[in-house]
Amino acid sequence: MDTLSHALWGKGLFGYRGHGKLAIFFGSMPDLCSFGLLLIIRIFRNEFYPGPPRIEDIPQWLIFNYDMTHSFITAFICIYIVNRFNKNIAFAMLAWPFHIVLDFPFHSKEYFPTKLLYPLTNFSFDGIPWSNPEIWFPNISGIIILFIYRAKFSNPNLMSPTSTSKSK
Repeated sequence: MDTLSHALWGKGLFGYRGHGKLAIFFGSMPDLCSFGLLLIIRIFRNEFYPGPPRIEDIPQWLIFNYDMTHSFITAFICIYIVNRFNKNIAFAMLAWPFHIVLDFPFHSKEYFPTKLLYPLTNFSFDGIPWSNPEIWFPNISGIIILFIYRAKFSNPNLMSPTSTSKSK
């Protein structure tokens, strides 16, 4: 799935308890820690070109970063630790494993298969790439529906962590 879609899904599902920016960050973080770093390096080296990099041009560190940040093991250990100190931030961090859930069926084995339980296993699924129209258009539709729902039916008291509901 594209990084922007991950960020929007994260915000829409986990960013309504006062930590929307964190949900956006954690929704996109697994891709930013791999391909985002490569993009920055290539810009500074004046080696930038549009489109996904060829698999043979991808450095080993990026594959390691991708596998670690796209693993439920890594995600849930980090969320568990944060949850012990701040449950609201941990809730926003759930955008991270949701990113993994979206990537698992929508990456083929040819280009960055998602290894759900890395480093315990290299198991992955040969999915349908998210760039296919039968995946991409429902993805965009789902994001639009989610944000319409949030705009229409969100409880304003949930928007701010300092809000308290008054009972009469």
